[in-house]
Formats: sequence, C-alpha cells, structure tokens
Amino acid sequence: MTEAPTIARDIKAAIGPGRLILVVGPSGAGKDTLLGLARAACAEDATIVFPRRVITREASASEDNEEVGADFFEAALALNEYAMHWEAHGHRYALRHAIDDDIGAGRTVVVNVSRTVIAAMRAVYANVVVVSITAPPDVLAERIALRARGSDGGIEHRLGRTVDEAAAQPDFTIVNVSSAEYHARQIVRIIKGERWNG
Repeated sequence: MTEAPTIARDIKAAIGPGRLILVVGPSGAGKDTLLGLARAACAEDATIVFPRRVITREASASEDNEEVGADFFEAALALNEYAMHWEAHGHRYALRHAIDDDIGAGRTVVVNVSRTVIAAMRAVYANVVVVSITAPPDVLAERIALRARGSDGGIEHRLGRTVDEAAAQPDFTIVNVSSAEYHARQIVRIIKGERWNG
C-alpha cells in the first residue's frame, strides 16, 4: 500500500488567508495527547479549529477521529468529499473539505497528518506551519509498545519508516520528553502565533 498523499482539487490559487498548522512526527511521539490538551486550551477561541480526521482503523482513547470502514471511505472518496487523503501503516486517512472553508474564512486549522503530505499541502494552502513532535528512539519504542495497537504493524516497521526530509522540513520542533502540559503550552503558542524560542 502506498503512503503517497492525494490532493482532491485542481490547484488554481493557494487557499488562504487562514493558517494551516500541520502537526507531524513519528509513532509514539505523543501527538494526539498534546493536541488534546491544546484543543482544550483553545476551546474558547472560535478562530482556532481542530477538525476530525477520517480514518479506517479503530480510534484510540487519545484521539478524536471519525472512524469509518474501508467501503465508506471509498464511497466518500468517489464523491470528492475529502480535501486530502493518504495512506500510512496499512490504514487510510482523510480531511474533509470543511478545512478549506475554515481557512478561507481566516481561521487557523490544526491537524495531525502524515509527514508525507507536507509538500502537497504547502502547494495548496497559502499559510502552512509545520510542527514536528518527536522523542528519542527508546522513548518512541516504549510508547508504541505501551499503546499495543497491533493493527498498525510492528514497532520496528513504525520506527524504521522514512520520509523525504527535505520536503518534510518543520518550522518548529518539539522534543516531547518533559510534561505533556508544558509541551502543549508550546503548541498553543505556535497556534496563536506567539513568540516561541523552543
């Protein structure tokens, strides 16, 4: 199964003026945990949107995703219901066109995506900010083992996954080894465009 992303629209002009925050990183980095805390911290701000991803696997307790079957995903794809879709670890993921409306209205959209989609999304959206969340390899392996989500494949496969680093270059990097609350505050500052020195 390919991990190449697909844009569901013809590129005529970059979508703006809102910002698109792409949160990326390896399995076990803690992206969903930090995003959950950031979402709660931004709950009163109507200009910040955390859209649900569509996924073809069972969602975990730390995720807020729209879980669908493979047939449903294919049917929605045929109806052009997705702004972007991709495949990773044997599963399919998508974002609905509502993100285009939010960005067009000037809102900030924050999404957890595969690193493989960064180049394509930079080409479609006018104001993209990439936040990489990572951790040392031993920490990643321990977190993946604790999660025990067998449908995603083995730990070695997930840790060995490679991405074109030039295309996936982040604007900010968070090494998630301190408290989740601390790193979530870092993400919130990035989302709100506040000064952040790492």
